[in-house]
Amino acid sequence: MTTAVVFDYGFGNVRSMVRALANQGVDTTLTSDYRQALEADGLVVPGVGAFAACMEGLRKVNGDRVIYDRIRAGRPVLGVCVGEQILFERGNEHGANATGVGLIGGSVDPLDADVVPHMGWDTIDAADNSVLLHGVEQERFYFVHSYAAMAVSAADTSKYEIDLSDAPERVSWCDYGRSRFVAAYERGPLFATQFHPEKSGDAGAQLLKNWIALL
Repeated sequence: MTTAVVFDYGFGNVRSMVRALANQGVDTTLTSDYRQALEADGLVVPGVGAFAACMEGLRKVNGDRVIYDRIRAGRPVLGVCVGEQILFERGNEHGANATGVGLIGGSVDPLDADVVPHMGWDTIDAADNSVLLHGVEQERFYFVHSYAAMAVSAADTSKYEIDLSDAPERVSWCDYGRSRFVAAYERGPLFATQFHPEKSGDAGAQLLKNWIALL
């Protein structure tokens, strides 16, 4: 049976993700145990709250190390919401600049919109040949966030002894207010969504099914 760990580092709507994966027939464990997180077929990194606080919590339980080790070994990781944001190089919240995991080039900044947070269902401009969004490119997904990455580049991951140079970078986008931000990111075994697939109904279930098929 396919196995997955939802990484429990104190930040995230973890129970709904555990249920969503279990509903797909995946043997899902909620844990912060390094060995279990490393050895599972798939790892989901959720996140709710502030970028800096999430990074602090992640580091306390060696979550950043397990992400690096899994990506280095080609083992899939899926970051969701702030779990996506902390994969970027930097996060700028409340005037503070925090360092992220650094596997995606760019920074996470406040949305430029008249109403924040961006909360509710929205459409996505899916990347060509997106694996995550295959079959649901025209569907709506559920967002809850006030910050996002407005630009993205392939990060230099050599300092983590990770080579993703042969992996195509697929970026999907969403527009809200005056911001165009990264809605989903895919590069090799690294996957991330700003929206919540576990709260996105049938479309979210299909996205998770697409990801699970890679495990």
